[in-house]
Amino acid sequence: MEEIGFWIAAVLAAALVGMSKGGVPVVGMLGVPVLALVINPVVAAGLLLPVYVVSDVFGLWAYRHAYDARVLAIMVPGAVVGIAVGWATASVVPEPAVTLLVGLIGLAFALNILLRKPVIAEPKRAEVAPGLFWGGVAGFTSFVSHAGAPPYQVYTLPLGMTKAVFAGTTTIAFAMINAVKLVPYYALGQLNPGNLKVAAVLALPAVLAVFAGVKLVKLMPEKLFFRLVVWALALISLKLIWDGARELI
Repeated sequence: MEEIGFWIAAVLAAALVGMSKGGVPVVGMLGVPVLALVINPVVAAGLLLPVYVVSDVFGLWAYRHAYDARVLAIMVPGAVVGIAVGWATASVVPEPAVTLLVGLIGLAFALNILLRKPVIAEPKRAEVAPGLFWGGVAGFTSFVSHAGAPPYQVYTLPLGMTKAVFAGTTTIAFAMINAVKLVPYYALGQLNPGNLKVAAVLALPAVLAVFAGVKLVKLMPEKLFFRLVVWALALISLKLIWDGARELI
């Protein structure tokens, strides 16, 4: 029964990863929280990383001509530093603390979206210092739970990029971040043969979900779907916060 529960969660998590590469907002962040309901969150993050990498290939091809090189040049080096900090954190922080952190990241992002009021601002220039900082935060949260989108968006949304350039820059940035993460994840033993076999199986639903995500974006009202996803993220994150806090107390 436990094995069936794992595979249900794993296939759902892989599909969410693929859908995020197909353009559906936020759903990629649900992958680790969903899988962390049944296994160690560090193991969940490691298991899903190859799935992210495979899905990235399709995104890179789709957006190979649409990206902001300046944003990439600023944020990616900062993200590499953040990944290094995440590596050190994963090595010394106990499992319940990581579970709690994953939940807090997801809940903070969900509440920020649910509670904030839309603000229309003039496009800004990509500045180096803020980009390095938010790139570092994005690298750290991406390493811990593949949840680098919130800090990434804090920096990039005010820049006023077109939809295609924003999507392309985001896809390329996280493809590079995911590639860098392969090294520390391997060093932590999260890319062992057993995990890679499972990831190979999960790559199929992830790839199919990329194309499903493209279709879904066209068919469903984005605002409605976005709200449903955010509420799902909030509920799952609350469960993880409860589990992590209960073990730490």
